[in-house]
Amino acid sequence: MTKKSPTQYLPLTHTTFYILISLTTPLHGYGIMQKVEEMSNGDVILGPGTLYGALSKLEKQKIISKTDEDHERRKCYVLTKLGKQVVKLEWDRLQKLVEITRNSVENMEVTKHL
Repeated sequence: MTKKSPTQYLPLTHTTFYILISLTTPLHGYGIMQKVEEMSNGDVILGPGTLYGALSKLEKQKIISKTDEDHERRKCYVLTKLGKQVVKLEWDRLQKLVEITRNSVENMEVTKHL
C-alpha cells in the first residue's frame, strides 16, 4: 500500500478548509458547526448532512480521526498528522495565490453597474 501524498487532496473547498481549521483542537459535530460559522463570520453555515458527510469522507481519507477526548457520548474529531500537512499546504497555496494576484487585483479598475 503506497503512502498518500498530502498534495493529492488539494485544492480544498472552502467548506472543507473551514472544517479542518476548526479541528486544531478536538471538537464534536455541533462544536464544529458553531466554530465554522463563527470563523467565517456567518458566511459558512453547515447543516448536519453536509457536516457529517464531510467528516465521514475526511475520516476515510485519514485526514481526521475520532478521539476519546470527550468522555460523553458525542464523537469528537481531531486532525491527524496527514490532516495538519494538508491544512498547511492549502494555506501555503492560498497565500501564494493571493501574492501572485495582488498587483493585478489592486490595480484593477472596477466600475459600478446599476
